[in-house]
Amino acid sequence: MKEKITDGVYMKKRFLDSGKIVGTHGIKGELRIDPWCDSPEFLCCFKKLYLDEQGRESIKVKSRPHKNIVLCKVDGIDTIEQADKMRGKTIYIDREEIVLDEGVNFVQDLLGLEVKDADNATVYGKITDVLRTGANDVYEITDDNGKKYLAPVIDEVITETNVDDGYVLIRPMKGIFDDED
Repeated sequence: MKEKITDGVYMKKRFLDSGKIVGTHGIKGELRIDPWCDSPEFLCCFKKLYLDEQGRESIKVKSRPHKNIVLCKVDGIDTIEQADKMRGKTIYIDREEIVLDEGVNFVQDLLGLEVKDADNATVYGKITDVLRTGANDVYEITDDNGKKYLAPVIDEVITETNVDDGYVLIRPMKGIFDDED
């Protein structure tokens, strides 16, 4: 989520929550991390992870994907007992260490964006979740009354995503909103 608005521009969080330490692996202090990224491989690209959202506490890591998790060796943690003390901690990555492809956004940057009609500027609500379906993502849009709608993230529906100015423009398909033909 965006931290605050300054001069009409959303300020993005620098440190992004990207997974959780869910347990240990083996007897030499390796950690098992449940990645909240697109893939375990993405999280394995990082040599430094952070243990707080301000980036004050970091750990140097060597990691590898293992099925749908990440196995991670942390410098200075050499026993299962030391590793077990890390269980339950959320890990963060530094946005400044990442280069995303054009048109690719972090889910955290999409949450809270206002969803408007591309043709008439009707405001439908805000993005409250991004669901992964396999074929394409789906935006959960919640209106001011708390009603939820689902919009597929496909070119026919999503016409513009502007994270910096805080909005997404859509052309709704029939059936997404109650009043659509």
